[in-house]
Amino acid sequence: MMPPLKLPALDPAAVPEVRGSGYPEPFRSRMGDRIKRRLGEACGLTKFGVNLVTLGPGGQSALRHWHSLEDEFVYMLAGEVVLVSDAGEQTLGAGTCAGYPAGSRDAHHFVNRGTVAAIYLEIGNRIDGDNAFYPDDDLM
Repeated sequence: MMPPLKLPALDPAAVPEVRGSGYPEPFRSRMGDRIKRRLGEACGLTKFGVNLVTLGPGGQSALRHWHSLEDEFVYMLAGEVVLVSDAGEQTLGAGTCAGYPAGSRDAHHFVNRGTVAAIYLEIGNRIDGDNAFYPDDDLM
């Protein structure tokens, strides 16, 4: 048996789950069964975030959006999601990734249309003054 891990190492299962979203209703319920473990925060990172996300069947990562100053990157670990963006739809499976540079104006989100949970790493920088834009929803 391995000894317990100590920071800077950690077991993701030891990081508390954050369920749901910070969106107000009626948007919050559209996220479905979404669980995040804030790995970067648990390691003390402050310049960028790293989240381990489990997206249940029927769930979505966020409202379709883009950021003015924040880069975003997702790496699929298990299952499948549909990437919905201004460019159309494509399916991402384990071992694939997607990235959105800050200010790209390509509104996007991920939807789990399958029957099993999808798991991915979500990575983004944290920039003061960043604004998110939601072209499909009346939300700022």
